[in-house]
Amino acid sequence: MTRKVLLAFSASVLALSLAGQGLAQRAGSDTYAHQHAEAVAEFGGEITGPTGGYVTNVGQRVAAQAGGSYRITTLNSPVNNAFAMPGGYVYVTRQLLGLMDDEAELASVLGHEVGHLAANHPRERQSAAQRNSIFGAIGQLLARAVGGSSGIGQVLQQVIGTGTQAMTASFTRSQEYEADDLGVTYIARAGYDPNASASLLASLGDATSLEARAVGRADQRTTPSWARTHPLSADRVRRATQRAQQTGRAGSGIRNRDQFLAQIDGLIVDDDPRQGIVDGGTFRHPDLRLAFSVPQGYTMQNGARAVSVAGSSGQAQFSTLPFSGDLGIYIGQVYQSLLGQQAGQLRIAQPRATTINGIPAAYTTARVSTQQGQVDLSVVAYRFDSNSAYHFAMITRAGAGIGPFGSMINSVRRMSNAEAAAIRPKVIDVVTVRAGDTVQSLANRMAYNDLKLERFLVLNSLQANSRLRPGDKVKIVVHGTRA
Repeated sequence: MTRKVLLAFSASVLALSLAGQGLAQRAGSDTYAHQHAEAVAEFGGEITGPTGGYVTNVGQRVAAQAGGSYRITTLNSPVNNAFAMPGGYVYVTRQLLGLMDDEAELASVLGHEVGHLAANHPRERQSAAQRNSIFGAIGQLLARAVGGSSGIGQVLQQVIGTGTQAMTASFTRSQEYEADDLGVTYIARAGYDPNASASLLASLGDATSLEARAVGRADQRTTPSWARTHPLSADRVRRATQRAQQTGRAGSGIRNRDQFLAQIDGLIVDDDPRQGIVDGGTFRHPDLRLAFSVPQGYTMQNGARAVSVAGSSGQAQFSTLPFSGDLGIYIGQVYQSLLGQQAGQLRIAQPRATTINGIPAAYTTARVSTQQGQVDLSVVAYRFDSNSAYHFAMITRAGAGIGPFGSMINSVRRMSNAEAAAIRPKVIDVVTVRAGDTVQSLANRMAYNDLKLERFLVLNSLQANSRLRPGDKVKIVVHGTRA
């Protein structure tokens, strides 16, 4: 969540589904270019330079086997994800790059996404939203709810009741299998080892299990996005292996491990401090000098425009809008940004002023009627200085108000300069194994407080009894420095 993008935040824009919901009804290159711009903004911006160019070149080599025109984009996102959108747009995140072992695995991911496009899967799934953040869509849902659209209350009930990112949808199993098969075919034709598809799927499965173990359960922040939108299974790994064997090229072809590792050496993994970091239930932004914590049992997803919070009793979003110095006017702008012209139909009580941890604040709640009942839409705004304010927008069941989020709104605080300076990015360090190095000794260098060995093994597709040879190259995650 960056200051520059935050100040440009508009919930009416966020409400547009990146998979083409609504937009796809208007055909044309301008629509697809707009979708692309929104995807890049939502997922942390585009990584360019040598790494971005390298990924694009690999993608074009694979895409050439499918015909047509494709644009390959590397996203500055801390989740394992890759996806495709109508218009020939293919995306892969830096986090997923860090999990890969070589160029062939990169080619396999890009080939899979090109396969989705070649088979027209994204257009078939126009109603599915591929964003990690759900609250922008909730703004659209609320606007429709005030207008009395049929069935919208049921959707809101689902969103509030499950505490999950309801707007994330998966391809069907048959679509996944078709994209797998096409991807294997494309990378084999491009000269890569087709076994890379199965090895990458296996790594993703291991990463999913590890992240679930790290938090004690599988939640929407830690479960890799690929695992949500591209369901993993041992069956998919077996099918990919069989498909590779059918090409007659399994075990042969390009892997380009050294070239790939050189490109990701120094790559940021996990959260980028420039967008704020999520550490357990706490969000901290060293540049904005602010922090807050979510209630126990709630999940948090940091996006480029906002931080989304989900739990069994409601949904919330932390973000900002332009600030004129008056918190009452600011809160009105928040309701307007979420509901558009429909905001005028609500009875919004005069915001009440308060102070939270020394920060001037104001809050109010409005009741929203839906076909299935009512919900509360609350806003709490904080004045950080004469030119900037931030806010929580929260949806809870009617009568609950801000209650379920009381601890969260009271946790917002300013960070000290020392606390902000202590936040450093985690980066990949490609090291050469020396005599005497073991998986355990190298794992001890990982910049994590828990599961060091397990993280090292998954990062390098190794087993606990794997024996390293001097001269081998492996990845470790270390603390980097901020630019």
